[in-house]
Amino acid sequence: MAAADEDEEKPLDPEVEKVRKKLVRFVAINLGLLFLALMVVIAALVYKTRTAPPPAGSPLAADIQVPSGEPLTGDVVLPVGAKVISQSLSGNRVSIDAELADGSRAIFVYDITERRIIGRFSIRNK
Repeated sequence: MAAADEDEEKPLDPEVEKVRKKLVRFVAINLGLLFLALMVVIAALVYKTRTAPPPAGSPLAADIQVPSGEPLTGDVVLPVGAKVISQSLSGNRVSIDAELADGSRAIFVYDITERRIIGRFSIRNK
């Protein structure tokens, strides 16, 4: 029977009860403010993503004007004697890995919309 009496909650001292009530109120207010701040941040992120302008840059390959029923054609001019080793397409740009006439290698970046080489990167050992 003594163990059963100890398990029952005894009423708290009135001063301790006041402190407990203040603590509960403090925690409730802080959690409410934290939740409100979180909702404001989420609302701001949603607003930013919905009203963000499209990225300013060169158009994508899908934006290239091609006459209906005709393939897109053009010339990529590499140095004399260059051999294409590999190529890679990303958006509206083509990366061409080429072996030059002197045996060295270089990567050329060609922009399809501008129809010109916009970069050349030599590959060499240190």
